[in-house]
Order: sequence, then structure tokens, then C-alpha cells
Amino acid sequence: MTNLLELAIRASEAACKEILSVYDSGDFQTESKGDNSPLTLADKKAHHAIVSILRSSHLPILSEEGKNISYEERKNWQQFWMVDPLDGTKEFLKRNGEFTVNIALIENQKPVLGVVAVPVTGDVFYAEQGLGANVKRMGRVGFLPKRLSVDITKSGIRVVASRSHMNADTEAYIQSLKEPVLVSQGSSLKFMLLAEGKADVYPRFAPTMEWDTAAAHAIVSEVGFSVLQKDTNLPLLYNKPDLLNPSFICQ
Repeated sequence: MTNLLELAIRASEAACKEILSVYDSGDFQTESKGDNSPLTLADKKAHHAIVSILRSSHLPILSEEGKNISYEERKNWQQFWMVDPLDGTKEFLKRNGEFTVNIALIENQKPVLGVVAVPVTGDVFYAEQGLGANVKRMGRVGFLPKRLSVDITKSGIRVVASRSHMNADTEAYIQSLKEPVLVSQGSSLKFMLLAEGKADVYPRFAPTMEWDTAAAHAIVSEVGFSVLQKDTNLPLLYNKPDLLNPSFICQ
């Protein structure tokens, strides 16, 4: 592993510890952000843990829970960290374990390194461009093999569908498939279902932000999947003027 990947893994594991300390205490100290999404003490503590470690790289950090950084300031960044300290805060509040820490390294608008850590299980998925993808589980590292693309016209395609964000476009897409099998997970664990061969396609036609997808995008890319914009069939890009992702399909 490169030093930057090792740093990102260390930061993600530190964040997991902070998240679990709040999760186990039951004192979430929940408040509402400007977009009405929830913010907990765990989000804040994870953010500070990650930043305290990543800052040694001397690269800029764009975090969901950090200060707003204008496009004028970040448009010239060639390389920077994109962080979601706690992806799946709603799942955290439901106490279902389906939340993650997401850390990505963006280079020229593409995710070239990604770490997705799962606080409750201790699993850490990670990948670096050209070096493949792995998962560290129960103290052991396992390689995630390349997966062949699946013909989505065949029957029984396993489709990742969000419990919280099913909408008319997603339902229409699913209905266009032949006898699809629906699988669900919260947060960026949806992508990890594909990475581990437990699902075949993930259509996402509801809003996501760049920090929701960047780390997982880097991982599934190393396993052989593409994350393509629904309307243009071009890859998702990062560090756009508007950090909102367009609708996409991962397959």
C-alpha cells in the first residue's frame, strides 16, 4: 500500500472508534442541518478524527462536515481528500449498523483511492487505482476479484434498491428488468454489495452528494464496475461547481 492509502485507512479506523463511542452511549445529540438532514455528535467526532490524521498529507480536505469551500477556491485543486465522516446518519439513528466512513482521494476529478469502513462490523474496504481492491475483515485481508459485467436483459438480476430513496424513476427501471431480485443496504454499503458479488446493478436516481459516492466509486472501479451518469453514460466526475451528483447507474 502507498503511504496515502495507509493514512486513509488509519483515519477511517480512528473515525470508526469515535462513531462507536457515541453509538454505544446512546447519546447522539442530534440536530438538524440546513437541508434538514440529521447531524449527530458522531458525525462531528468522526470528522475531527479524520482531519487530524489526513492533514499530515498536506493535501486539501473537502468534508461533508467541514466548512463550506467555494468552487473558486477548490477548482484548481489537482489532488485532494473527499470525506464523508458518517455516511448513513439516518441508518445510524435507526441503530441498524448500515453506516460507513468514506474517504477518497480525488485526482483531476476522478477517485483514484477509496476507503469504506464499517464501524459496527469492523470491515474496511479499500482500493487504489491499478492495484485492485481488498477488504480487511476479522484481522485478515481478502482480495476482491474482478467481476464480469452481467447481461441485465437476463432474468434474476440482483438490483440494489434503497429502502429510503425509492422513487418513480427507480421503480420504472426495476420494472423494465426480467424477474429482478431486490437487495437493500444503507449508505455506501450498496456499492459494496456489488464489490463482493452480492448484487449486479445499482441504479441511483435520487439525490446523492459527491462525498457519498467517491470512495465506493474508487473501489468498485477496481473490481470491474462502472459508475455512469444516467443521461450521458459518462463516468461520474468530482469537484464540480455543484457537488450534487446526477442520477447514475453502477454496473
